[in-house]
Amino acid sequence: MYTIALIIFIITYLGIMLTSLPGVNIDRPSAAYFGAIAMIAAGVLSFEEAIAAIDFNTIALLLGMMIVIATLELDGFFAFVAHKTITFSKTPSQLLWIITFTTGIASAFLVNDAVVLMFTPVIISICRQAQLDSKPYLIAEILASNIGSSMTITGNPQNMLIGIYSKIPYIYFLLHLFPIAILGMVIIIIVIKRIYSQTFDAPLLLHYNGNEYDYNLSSMIFSVPIFFIMTILFLFHHMLHLSIPLIALIGSSFILLLGKIKPSKIIKEIDWVLLLFFASLFIVVKGAEKAGILNILMHYSQLNNTFYSIIVLHGISLISSQIISNVPFVILLVPILKQNNSKLLWLALASSSTLAGNATIIGAMANLIVLELAARSGIKISFIEFLKPGLIVTIITLLMSIALLYLQLNFQLL
Repeated sequence: MYTIALIIFIITYLGIMLTSLPGVNIDRPSAAYFGAIAMIAAGVLSFEEAIAAIDFNTIALLLGMMIVIATLELDGFFAFVAHKTITFSKTPSQLLWIITFTTGIASAFLVNDAVVLMFTPVIISICRQAQLDSKPYLIAEILASNIGSSMTITGNPQNMLIGIYSKIPYIYFLLHLFPIAILGMVIIIIVIKRIYSQTFDAPLLLHYNGNEYDYNLSSMIFSVPIFFIMTILFLFHHMLHLSIPLIALIGSSFILLLGKIKPSKIIKEIDWVLLLFFASLFIVVKGAEKAGILNILMHYSQLNNTFYSIIVLHGISLISSQIISNVPFVILLVPILKQNNSKLLWLALASSSTLAGNATIIGAMANLIVLELAARSGIKISFIEFLKPGLIVTIITLLMSIALLYLQLNFQLL
């Protein structure tokens, strides 16, 4: 059984890894799905064990947040926030600050992929109205969406997974990673302004008219308050003895019930493929765990509450996020971190796996979303052009994350 499980495990993760290569007719969900079915068909896991391996708390949290995000998207909430905040800027430099912090903060409480999906067209439109090069602003948006999403459990899918398994309270998670995210956004601005200095010597921005964006205010009257109530409940869920997935499901049910968008239209927007991806990976990793494959990783990792472990997690995250992406990497590490169940290690994984996504174009899904939308508008950002600011910001923020987590450990804040 060990050999069969090992072969399936290797093929699955190779499939996930090779999807980034041109001409390969496979994607990450299909590779994970194949691995899950193979684990059952080969007898590594029974059908009942495979179902039990799926963490339905994580699936529930993802589903609940997807329904809320889809509703806010259809209401035009993201475009509304982007337009109303970005148009406050009077100079190219102010525009950079506002884009970076608006994207970063929004990505902390709303899944970052959805934020960039709706912010990107607004940013491109504003830059064209102002006759500015949109590339530095789009790159800043990408970097900020990833860094901002690192500070909360609901910022991105891998943090949701970490939040469920670590059982760290939402507000505890936020308070410990907030400094890293905020300083990271300042670093983005410094790096972008240094690399694209000529853009910020341009004259004042032209007046921007955002009338081309439709906002469904009659629906937002219901959806936005529900979202804000959910966020408040997330912050104090440990005091109220409510689980984060349950809050997300309750909020999503009220949005479907009270909102003005047709529920069937919202449900069509759900990323069912991502849910399948998560479920499949849970089964693959459980099969590897049952067969004893992960025992080798557990034996050699020796992760604990030390400065060395913080460095190791950040280093592995930097490499793995470029090869297999952060979600498969985090799911793989969950059984290892569950043994120690250290808040320090969970937070280090959340920070490092998210920050590492900024290194290259393929490091995170938000990167690909923005670049694809930009390409449709005739704006091409090459791998190399993104690599320079991306890698610089990634290295600086990872080093900063290591330092700040170490200081928190030394001052017994963790």
